[in-house]
Amino acid sequence: MFQAKAFAPFEKLAAALVPHSSEGDDGSHDVAHVLRVFKNAMRIQALEGGDARILAAAVLLHDCVAVEKNSPMRSKASALAAEKASAVLADLGWASDDITAVAHAIVAHSFSANVTPGTLEARILQDADRLDAIGMVGAGRCFYIGGRMSSALYDPFDPAGSDRELDDKRYVIDHFQTKLFKLADGFQTKAGRALAATRDQRLRDFLAAFMDEI
Repeated sequence: MFQAKAFAPFEKLAAALVPHSSEGDDGSHDVAHVLRVFKNAMRIQALEGGDARILAAAVLLHDCVAVEKNSPMRSKASALAAEKASAVLADLGWASDDITAVAHAIVAHSFSANVTPGTLEARILQDADRLDAIGMVGAGRCFYIGGRMSSALYDPFDPAGSDRELDDKRYVIDHFQTKLFKLADGFQTKAGRALAATRDQRLRDFLAAFMDEI
């Protein structure tokens, strides 16, 4: 059951926006993901500054349009979410400058969109969202998405990809090398980088343990 108090001190904003925050049945981009990103963002904002209200709205709506990972429209997902978010906030009476700020943060958060974040709020959202892609939660989400895409866990004859081209659409484990291990180097804020370093090591330790078992 949804509890607005989990999004303190933005309970009223969460109550208004969470009904718009996710769509479809993707368990890696659901309300639980939104809440984790919110906690990450507020933790970074407490150290880095920025407009917490703008940031909270951007977090709450950053995945408000669902586009599957294997869709040809995937790179457009954040732009579609920003468009929908702008309409939602306009209906709530938000000022145009604030809507623009939220929309930019949403567009720039996406890895596949390849848009450089131009504001502190956008940098924090990008960091907060990417924190949820690494560490133990990131590993869990990676396997969940792999199952959703009907991928195999790994190549049984060359799990590490030593003598083949990595293919993370075919093998879940390949995604660690093709993307997840690269994320920590791209964090935008000092606080985000510190958190990322810890989670990146957890992710590497997880993969090492996994490979030891197979």
